[in-house]
Amino acid sequence: MSDQISPKQFRESEGVEDWRVVGDGANAFFRTGSLAAGARLVQAIGALPGVDDLRPDVDVRHDGVTVRMVAFIEGYGGMIQGHVELARKISAAARKLGLSADPSAVQSLLVIPGATSRAEVMPFWRAVLGYEPRRDSPAEDLVDPRNRGVPFWFEQMKEPRRDGGGAIHIAVWVPYEQAEARIAAALAAGGRMVRDEFAPSWWTLADAAGNEADIATTKGRD
Repeated sequence: MSDQISPKQFRESEGVEDWRVVGDGANAFFRTGSLAAGARLVQAIGALPGVDDLRPDVDVRHDGVTVRMVAFIEGYGGMIQGHVELARKISAAARKLGLSADPSAVQSLLVIPGATSRAEVMPFWRAVLGYEPRRDSPAEDLVDPRNRGVPFWFEQMKEPRRDGGGAIHIAVWVPYEQAEARIAAALAAGGRMVRDEFAPSWWTLADAAGNEADIATTKGRD
């Protein structure tokens, strides 16, 4: 696809200051203060030209509206040029309603089970979760066909960890400017740093039982 864009290209586009790229897509959270105000924003988004073609995910809660944009087309999962223009239009619609974005409220989760054989464990998780293989990476990822649940990526391990640690490994995607505070909070809560050699793309921390969490950003991935 000729209109594929990278996280860096999206970030460097004009008029997308409300948005953050976490995980595969562009995300924004608009504080509304009420469900009624959120409904008005959703109505405005629904009236935008081309919105049905780009299919943004819109989540309405009592205090705000979250919008996520990602495309899965022809074996590709990520952002396209059309997302830039739609992001601008959504931000403009929010401003017209007197609403502001809060980038600090944006994050994305990924669960990472480890397995010495993905093929042996993925059918179990697919059945338990009611998930489907992700279209652009069916041998590695399972996703909620309803676009509601947290996606699963299965880490290929050469052998089980001898210490039994890392049985659960999740990734928490945050805007880059939020990563340092999130790491500090985790360390203050009794966590420990496992590895940071991949920073600023991600830092791996662990709890007292050895379960691991990555604080992940799109920085350094372009």
